[in-house]
Amino acid sequence: MRKSKLSWYKQNRLIELFVAGSTARTAASLVGVNKTTASYYFHRLRLLIYENSQDPGLFEGEIEVDESYFDGTRKGKRGRGAGSKVPVFGLLKRNGKVYACIIPNAKADTLIPIIREKVKPDSIVYTDSFKSYNALDVSEFTHYRINHSKTFVNDKNHINGIENFWNQAKRHLRKFNGVPKEHFHLYLKECEWRFNHSDPKSQLLQLKQWVKQGLN
Repeated sequence: MRKSKLSWYKQNRLIELFVAGSTARTAASLVGVNKTTASYYFHRLRLLIYENSQDPGLFEGEIEVDESYFDGTRKGKRGRGAGSKVPVFGLLKRNGKVYACIIPNAKADTLIPIIREKVKPDSIVYTDSFKSYNALDVSEFTHYRINHSKTFVNDKNHINGIENFWNQAKRHLRKFNGVPKEHFHLYLKECEWRFNHSDPKSQLLQLKQWVKQGLN
């Protein structure tokens, strides 16, 4: 982050409000800067998160995987194949971290290679009944699938963790009344970062360190 003309006090306040989930408009009003300045500063914070967030590495153990759809603008059709939506794929290690990425589509040829790249062989992979996951039945993974039409939770056979992440991410993004598609990857990484570092104090400390390093 290049040197800002804002005082460090105002930068601190903006970082605090960003961590709190405020919109740029609200932050601008509270800090006493114009909305364009707050929006740009928040954009730079998202860039720092994107550039500094470490890859979670190879997942192993019990892993939940799922796809979801974000940023829809056309009313009506929902879920898989919905128009004007960004398809996203996610993996979550139970009681651990989440990894999310934008995908071109939810076909098996797209999803299975990501799972093989991110998940250690012999791990247990939980999915829903989407047909793209059929290939996992004859793979290096132990595959369990949940059928939402029959049961939502069956002991360990569920994907509640990754669905909780989707819900948190969508709830956070909803307040912005639409996210530009060219910047969606930054917002997605922000949501991943917030989930993986859930303590606000830790988020605040990390962001301030990144900002100071960027100003040196």
